Amino acid sequence: MAGCSVVGHCRAPGPHCPVMVSLGTPDAWEPMGAGALCVHDNYRNNPFHNFRHCFCVTQMMYSMVWLCGLQGLSPPPLSLQPSLSPPPPALPGGGQTSDSLLIQEKFSQMDILVLMTAAICHDLDHPGYNNTYQINARTELAVRYNDISPLENHHCAIAFQILARPECNIFSSVPAEGFRQIRQGMITLILATDMARHAEIMDSFKEKMENFDYSNEEHLTLLKMILIKCCDISNEVRPMEVAEPWVDCLLEEYFMQSDREKSEGLPVAPFMDRDKVTKATAQIGFIKFVLIPMFETVTKLFPIVEETMLRPLWESREHYEELKQLDDAMKEVNKGSAEDTGRRVRDWRPGRTKGGHKSQAH
Repeated sequence: MAGCSVVGHCRAPGPHCPVMVSLGTPDAWEPMGAGALCVHDNYRNNPFHNFRHCFCVTQMMYSMVWLCGLQGLSPPPLSLQPSLSPPPPALPGGGQTSDSLLIQEKFSQMDILVLMTAAICHDLDHPGYNNTYQINARTELAVRYNDISPLENHHCAIAFQILARPECNIFSSVPAEGFRQIRQGMITLILATDMARHAEIMDSFKEKMENFDYSNEEHLTLLKMILIKCCDISNEVRPMEVAEPWVDCLLEEYFMQSDREKSEGLPVAPFMDRDKVTKATAQIGFIKFVLIPMFETVTKLFPIVEETMLRPLWESREHYEELKQLDDAMKEVNKGSAEDTGRRVRDWRPGRTKGGHKSQAH
């Protein structure tokens, strides 16, 4: 699979990275290596829901945090703000105006830490079969979690099993109350990635968007839920040469599930059935009715998202609409050829030549 490109101009995490800053002293960073390896080992080798997907979602989260100026360090440079007004002038002595300070106060360092860690852990031990299969097949996960987001609950459980290991606990220096907040935040965000809750979360966020308040904890929580949702399904934001191979991987996983559902006599979703879906039809509806509306909503809060992330979605929709037109044209050609062949077979009689005359033996 093609590697994942960088959206925006993301910097490599270092001592001043918000995640690193949140963790405190360098001694607290030591479990990060062991924890990262353990996370890697707990992602299965699925066609789509694998560690590469985890990496891309986490990288996109870092991109959105930085691009939208949420990390409390500095807003994006003017060159990346085509739709924004010029930034306010610096105060004498290198200080910042109150508007710039407001940018720094959107998310705390702990908020960023929760966002990044949830992104890393959001699909841990994904079996490659979605919640619908888990529930219909009455799997152990569905029974354990009473059919309520069984996969997402499982991802959370695995994440905290890893963090319970002393050598992997990146939060070992965090006070008990701080860890409680981190745990609750991670659970909230990972559970938000269940697409069955998409309409519910979007409706709540749109309602808050009418008068969004960064000092309101409920508003901030919804924003974080929307951010991880955006990142989780953000492949089409990336260049086509990166995004399209991911579609192939997703369809491979879908077909693997639908084939199993057919063999077990379970219901099959049309968008996962290899006999009913194409790459173009799979993507057009998803981009048009899920991705674009969600990123348009985010753009209202962060206008810079339009050029960097929304425009590629428009282009991707056009690409797949053109692909569908080609597919439809090819079907018509094949249909015409098949009908012509069938007509020739029906009209053919032994001993008859072109024009319907019997051949004469000599």
